Amino acid sequence: MTTLQTVFAKAKADNRAALVGYLPAGFPTKQGAVEAAAAMVEAGCDVIEIGLPYSDPLMDGPTIQDAVHRSLLNGTRIADVMRTVEGVAKTGAATLVMTYWNPIDRYGVERFARDLANAGGVGTITPDLTPEEAGQWREASASAGIDTVFLVAPSSTEERIKAVVECCTGFVYAASLMGVTGARESVNVAAEDLVARTKAHTSLPVCVGLGVGTGKQAAEVAGYADGVIVGSAFIRRLLDAPDSAGGLSAVRELAAELRAGVASR
Repeated sequence: MTTLQTVFAKAKADNRAALVGYLPAGFPTKQGAVEAAAAMVEAGCDVIEIGLPYSDPLMDGPTIQDAVHRSLLNGTRIADVMRTVEGVAKTGAATLVMTYWNPIDRYGVERFARDLANAGGVGTITPDLTPEEAGQWREASASAGIDTVFLVAPSSTEERIKAVVECCTGFVYAASLMGVTGARESVNVAAEDLVARTKAHTSLPVCVGLGVGTGKQAAEVAGYADGVIVGSAFIRRLLDAPDSAGGLSAVRELAAELRAGVASR
């Protein structure tokens, strides 16, 4: 199993940032998610985040909301998420689950951590779980041997950044802007400052997400961050594709473009 520590160490040795791709489980179909993620890995993604579909995705923009809605219509459940993780982990990419807290809580905290580890998952990103409420999840994750990733944002105070990074293992997720997910024309200029402020409090890798969708943007972010996270741009390629084969070709092409970007910082 590829760990996050292995991924970032290799990327650093190659003098580049790591490329992190996101897709919801069950989109465009249950098997299609595994195939799309495998295509992304084949073309250059080092890490894959598998989204756990949730009916109230507060942080997600319209593109991811559309994909999540289709996933839920496909009947995707947590068991399907675990099967997706298992399939993607077999590609050799470090595989995480990105999920809101409520599904973990309802499933059972220890059970979720254990099942994710057994599926080959290396950790979770929990965007709505605060450091003050993360004790039980951190303990369960440590027991299962998986990483915990939390978010900092441009509005985060120094005190808040310090509290967040103390809860993180694996890496720190730096949200480049306040607001919902989605590819944009440019990456928020506050992202670079946020990464610098975060690095002052931790030796963990810091990855930037929200807004990246092109190779040029990936190169820009790779100039100051340890990892570049891309989600909506991959999903948009799948949504716009005429068929499954076209979708796989499109995400493979985008992953190659982004990989070239993170390698040219």
